[in-house]
Amino acid sequence: MFKDLVKRNRSYRGFDESRKITKEELLEFVDCARLTASSVNKQPFKYYLAWEKDQVDQIQAMTKWAAALPQLTLPHEGMHPTAFIVICQDTKIAAGPFLKDVGIVAQTMLLAAVDQGLGGCMIGNFSPDAVKKALGLAEELTPLLIVAFGKPAETVVLTEVGEDGKTAYYRDENDVHYVPKRRLEDIIL
Repeated sequence: MFKDLVKRNRSYRGFDESRKITKEELLEFVDCARLTASSVNKQPFKYYLAWEKDQVDQIQAMTKWAAALPQLTLPHEGMHPTAFIVICQDTKIAAGPFLKDVGIVAQTMLLAAVDQGLGGCMIGNFSPDAVKKALGLAEELTPLLIVAFGKPAETVVLTEVGEDGKTAYYRDENDVHYVPKRRLEDIIL
């Protein structure tokens, strides 16, 4: 059951905009994240929740998606996420980067979303300073990662890495998103 949840947790870049994410759902995702492990148990993160359309549109405009597909503008018009969580580090709690912790909390939130029939995408391609200014974040808060949420409205297919060894994701003529994964036997030392 858990492995199925992991397989369904893809980086979705197309959403059903009619399915709005609520503040309560975002709070539940953060509540799951706050229970995870943290380096030396510092728990240095604060979370900016955006579920109202104007906030969501503002954050969407500051993000860039699918860097491996520069010929496409994703998400497509009419398929934007309906919520975001901006993961910020509170430098008053801890100054150094807690990058592995960011991955832990983001993945936990996304798994919680998938468990509810939703999905999302981690977005690292944004200007932290621009996001900080636009959202009016306090000086000690540094945006590290933005996580988009919504009801997935696209097909994502896992495939094996081919003979050429390329792992870059791609889309076919029907806009199906393919994600090559290395075989288990190729990654075990």
